[in-house]
Amino acid sequence: MKEVRTLYVDGGEDGVRLDRWFKRRWPHLNHVQLNKLFRSGQVRVDGSRAKADTKLAAGSQIRVPPLPDAPDPADKGKLSARDIAYARSLVLYEDEDVLALNKPAGLAVQGGTKTTKHIDKLLSAWGEGVDRPRLVHRLDRDTSGVLLLGKSPAAAAKLSGAFAKRKAQKTYWAIVVGNPHPTEGVIELHLAKRGVNDRELVVPADPKDKDASPAETEFVTISRAGPRASFMALRPHTGRTHQLRAHMKAIGHPILGDPKYGDEKSAPLSEGLKLQLHARSILLPHPSAGMLHIEAPLSPEMQAGFAKFGFSEDEADQNPFARRQTKRR
Repeated sequence: MKEVRTLYVDGGEDGVRLDRWFKRRWPHLNHVQLNKLFRSGQVRVDGSRAKADTKLAAGSQIRVPPLPDAPDPADKGKLSARDIAYARSLVLYEDEDVLALNKPAGLAVQGGTKTTKHIDKLLSAWGEGVDRPRLVHRLDRDTSGVLLLGKSPAAAAKLSGAFAKRKAQKTYWAIVVGNPHPTEGVIELHLAKRGVNDRELVVPADPKDKDASPAETEFVTISRAGPRASFMALRPHTGRTHQLRAHMKAIGHPILGDPKYGDEKSAPLSEGLKLQLHARSILLPHPSAGMLHIEAPLSPEMQAGFAKFGFSEDEADQNPFARRQTKRR
């Protein structure tokens, strides 16, 4: 773009940071380029100089200076027709506000130094800038199941708010070693990231530890395969990294197929299995009206675990935590 333009903030972008407003329209601009524009005063909001973290109001005028051209569409970063078809094949639910994907195990949500294929990249299948869906929560790379996104800034903000205010009920299915006693309850253990040997793990920590964060997980046993393993429903009430995996390890019942949090008890039972953790469903307020309930079918990895131990989806109630909720009233 070689000319100066004046654009207006959309009603659905009220409260969005200035740098994020730019990134949604011109995703090829990097952090350094944007900060240079802001520092030099080339970007103006309602006639005044503005910083990257300036919160925008609906209807505000933004002076947009000439910007560097986007990379050629033929660049290797562009999604192929095959990638676009693959991204679309993951859709569980879609409307004007919400996109729900069935994330496969092994596919990262966001990229990294050595991660070139990930969900965030695949979102280009829906467009760029304001048309690009926005992540509102995360799943571990090896966890399968429901991943929710907002299709507009306003919808993403409302969905993110539901998670932040604990109005979203996430239900995970897992197969763990042994039989937890009691068979249902709540795990309340602070967690902190620690370097263990040559890798970083999340471990229980003293609440007074400056690095510790409170974490709470509700659990219910759905079925048992004798004393060897149990089919569990897990509901995180907080959203810490590796929370479910770390909490189940902490109470002596690590999730099977977990290369990071497994132990000598889970290793032999995990033979031939990938991580037995699946984001089964999400229930939360829809950004427009009513409630939204999304459910993901069992992944091939979880199907292998169910077959190995003789578990069945039919053993789980629609809401495995209903009985506990009734008890608390």
